[in-house]
Amino acid sequence: MVNTARAVVCLTLWLAVCQVRGSYIPPEMNKTIQNLLQHYKISNAQRFNGQPVFSKDPLNGKMETKMVFMRAVLDTYEKLIERMKKQVSNPHIAATQEHSASSVAPAVPTVAPGTDSNANAGAMAKESGLKKELGFLLTKITQLKRTYKEEEKFLHSLKKLGDIKMDDMVVQSKALWELPWLYEEASTLVEVNQRRRRRRRQARKFKTRPQLH
Repeated sequence: MVNTARAVVCLTLWLAVCQVRGSYIPPEMNKTIQNLLQHYKISNAQRFNGQPVFSKDPLNGKMETKMVFMRAVLDTYEKLIERMKKQVSNPHIAATQEHSASSVAPAVPTVAPGTDSNANAGAMAKESGLKKELGFLLTKITQLKRTYKEEEKFLHSLKKLGDIKMDDMVVQSKALWELPWLYEEASTLVEVNQRRRRRRRQARKFKTRPQLH
């Protein structure tokens, strides 16, 4: 009982925060999300289990770090919603989702004999509606992602690093040849960053130092 009450309080606070911070979220987008949450139902215990899909920790860093992280998050959302759209048309996935939802949602009344055609029509209408709403969210995310052009280039560069052929002797030799200037550059960046931090600490100390009159 206590856990349920706590979950309800958390949900209420979450919705309140969304309303306060939702100045960038168009009303239609907010409504679409709420509609989709009625289909993708999970229990409050699952929603507030302390394990978010996207951690907020990177948002406590520098602006450059935040921008790169958010670009990666938008890219992940794009892939996730594309997958969700495909799952809507998959009977096996749809059945699994309905079974999962039934554990937290009221039981659906048994369909009366002779109403199979109505049930099929309703299911098709629901499928079409879900696809439309997911498509709308996908469009909004894609539009926002396009504003992160510099971050996209940076993430593309990171991906290229992951594609390096580690076992290729030509790559190994060239990497050794390039190491001196890269090592020098990396060391310089560390030194510059440390100097900036020292200047910021000194500036803060100067501001907090009592003034003599």
